[in-house]
Amino acid sequence: MGAIRSSLTAALAPLALLATLMGAAAAQAPEKPSLVLGVGGKSLLYYLPLTLAERLGYFKDEGLNVTITDFGGGAKALQSLIGGSADVVTGAYEHTIFMQAKGQEITAVLELGRFPGIVLAVRKDRAAAVTSFKDLKGMKIGVTAPGSSTNFFVDALIARDGLKPEDVAIIGVGAGLSAVAAAKKGDIDAICNLDPVITKLEQDGDITVLADLRTEEGNMKLFGGDTPAAVVYLKRDFIAKNPATTQHLVNAFYRALTWLAAASPEDVAKIVPEDYYLGDRALYVAAVKASAPMYSRTGVIPRDGMVRARDMLQRFDAELRDAKLDLDKTFDDRFVAKAAGEGAALGAAGGK
Repeated sequence: MGAIRSSLTAALAPLALLATLMGAAAAQAPEKPSLVLGVGGKSLLYYLPLTLAERLGYFKDEGLNVTITDFGGGAKALQSLIGGSADVVTGAYEHTIFMQAKGQEITAVLELGRFPGIVLAVRKDRAAAVTSFKDLKGMKIGVTAPGSSTNFFVDALIARDGLKPEDVAIIGVGAGLSAVAAAKKGDIDAICNLDPVITKLEQDGDITVLADLRTEEGNMKLFGGDTPAAVVYLKRDFIAKNPATTQHLVNAFYRALTWLAAASPEDVAKIVPEDYYLGDRALYVAAVKASAPMYSRTGVIPRDGMVRARDMLQRFDAELRDAKLDLDKTFDDRFVAKAAGEGAALGAAGGK
């Protein structure tokens, strides 16, 4: 009888663990279950984990009702957070540094991209005149939106060759078919954007790539290693007032990253809306494959990545060079650590 009881106890142990974890999560219900999330260019692969968390039902699983507001660029999403019309943003990590210098405490709670996946390219008919970043002087460069991460990338690269932000004309072209059209019609001389826009223009033979941050090699060449890109960020006081809400939000995004790490490009294409394809499903699958290395494996922003991001920004922004910055305040790792711990425990329970 004792042996039977021991076997039964061992068999039920994983279920007991699962029940304990689920009970703990339920006990800490979100303080603010209805949230507005701002994003600048939701269909871009830069923000793919957001679409996955939404379409796979992970927000609902966490007891959250998330309304997503899509803007033309990350700067506008940031403005929605500062202005109070959004509770949370998926946007560039650099915004947490810029806003700290302006006295606004914005904190990332999860890394979505370990490097930016951004590409700077020149129109094919202008390529012969551009052999270095300094040759972009005086040109019109299309970015998702002024003040967005694509704008920061342009500023950082031309600064390497001694140019200042005002040496080029920055033009907002959006993050989808509008960006493709601007390049094809000749409204801009060069473009700084992300996939699937870049893969579309590459396949159509419209551009020549100058810098590619979709690969680890490209990031190492330009910045010496991984540089945090898309993150989930909130106002610091919101996190303090709503820790359970923040935890549930991070749990949902962490599940999306975990799903993505094991998914094929075809799996991704089955989940996202068809209008993400830019009219060509095969092109979208190719774009997912090209951008796959950029996603975070852990959700954690490494310290050296924070330093690289700060150093990149300080090369071209005098205000940041003179600012006293505390990088520890730009990322709070408590929530992703808990999400990873619970995810591992649930995985162990399910696998026994």
